[in-house]
Amino acid sequence: MNTKNLIDLAMKNKKAELVLKNAKIVNVFSHEIVNSDVAIDSGVIVGVGSYDGIENIDLEGKFIVPGLIDSHLHIESAMVTPQEFAKAVVPRGTTTVIADPHEIANVCGLDGIEYMLNSSEKLPLDVYIMLPSCVPATNFENAGAVLSSDELAKFINHPKVLGLGEMMNYPGVIYKEDDVINKLNLAHKSNKIIDGHGPDIKDEKLNAYVVSGVCTEHECSTVEEMLDRIRLGMYVMIREGSAARNLEELVRGINNFNYQRCLFCTDDRHPQDTLNSGHIDNNVRLAIKNGIDPITAIQIATINAANCYNLKSVGAISPGYKADLLIVDNLKDFNIEEVYKNGKLVGKHKKALFETRLVDTSKVIDTVNIGKVNKENLKIILENDIVNVIRLLPHNLVTEKVVRKVDIKNNEFKYNEKLDLLKLVVIERHKNTGNIGLGLVENFKLKNGSIASTIAHDSHNIIVIGDNDEDILNAIEEVKRIGGGISISSNGKILDSLSLPIGGIVSDKSIEFVNDKLNKMLNLAYNELNVNKEIDPFMTLSFLALPVIPQIKLTDRGLFDVVKFEFIKI
Repeated sequence: MNTKNLIDLAMKNKKAELVLKNAKIVNVFSHEIVNSDVAIDSGVIVGVGSYDGIENIDLEGKFIVPGLIDSHLHIESAMVTPQEFAKAVVPRGTTTVIADPHEIANVCGLDGIEYMLNSSEKLPLDVYIMLPSCVPATNFENAGAVLSSDELAKFINHPKVLGLGEMMNYPGVIYKEDDVINKLNLAHKSNKIIDGHGPDIKDEKLNAYVVSGVCTEHECSTVEEMLDRIRLGMYVMIREGSAARNLEELVRGINNFNYQRCLFCTDDRHPQDTLNSGHIDNNVRLAIKNGIDPITAIQIATINAANCYNLKSVGAISPGYKADLLIVDNLKDFNIEEVYKNGKLVGKHKKALFETRLVDTSKVIDTVNIGKVNKENLKIILENDIVNVIRLLPHNLVTEKVVRKVDIKNNEFKYNEKLDLLKLVVIERHKNTGNIGLGLVENFKLKNGSIASTIAHDSHNIIVIGDNDEDILNAIEEVKRIGGGISISSNGKILDSLSLPIGGIVSDKSIEFVNDKLNKMLNLAYNELNVNKEIDPFMTLSFLALPVIPQIKLTDRGLFDVVKFEFIKI
């Protein structure tokens, strides 16, 4: 836009295209509410004050808030394309996201990253990308791709790429693994940001993590962890996802001196949670409900993220900034009535007012590649009846490593319906290696059936949980048949399934379709299979193969102790 024209508009020598009049503006710079008009032209805010435009809209004292920013998420976790994702989150106030496409990159490599970049174009949502730093997440599992620093370099200077995504391989940082150091140096040379993922590390290890260049953390689950990182200058992302809900705990650590180092994120959020409760607007409402000053909550959701990621034109209502604006009735309930993106009305009363385009998916489909799995492959052979078990915790990605006594026959594990212990199976599904990992899970509480999924963070192999081999095998065959997705089997019959043909993790249908299907399948899981109602069965299952979140997980190569960072026997 021409600078002289901007000055003319700001000086009222010309009328701006649109003026939102009689508004209460939330000023994230001065922490105050200002009664004023906002003048907008060519998608940019050109003035805040008293203005008259070509078109004038009287807001009658309603609040104007900057568009919200999700500082860290995986769009693929919504199980829909970026286009469908935008239709859900934009009308709820999210106008900018910083996405790490490591889910689809673990399946499809660079083709997956390119698909996400292409799919995110021409949307009323700014989608910035953090290049996946850990594909695979560790050397202890098999993914569909391996991305080195040389391959990531092909995208590092893309205008939508802000830096290096969450560095989950924190032992690789601390112990100076060459591949990890090369990726860190790639970000440094390009003056790009590095996101973190280092739960539980502290003291000199945390110092080493920070000095390597890592500047954000979204895995804090306690106030102590949060403050440890803020004291070292890190930004802490306060997460409210579907499986991991840390906001109510972490906001207790926010005060008037440290809130500028806090951001909001969703990380992994299922469609039903977004459609029912919201996106980053949900974080804002929850923070306010838990005692955070409304303007502070809005600052955390807007300008703080913009400052962290050096986004100069979003996150505030000020001349020269993008006209990404929310019209809100009041700051307590934070009901978003309208959403403007680049000065255009794109959402109203949670409904999208825009259309999207189709994008070629040919390079990211047909990704389930396994041979025949039989009962022999599912046998858990034991030396004795004392075993290591993965114990689930409610609303948490962290698991407990516990020891239990089980029934065995001919040195083989036998299911006992009186014990809350289920068989867990992870099958490599990218290159048909035949790798199958076996383990046991407590507190899932499933009865008389099985659930299978090709969503298994981060390598996205097939993961299955069940109380009998027949249903486990049946569920596996179904996800293979549908080209990837989620299936539920009981009494040898498929109760329902959701096809996710894009990378085995994303649907090609609308978010409403996916939401309806997931709701039906959730009801089946809870009411027919009696799954523990304190967990989200599909989200929880999907994280049981991620060997970077303590304490114990299962990969296609076996049972893994995340604390010791080594494989262990069952």
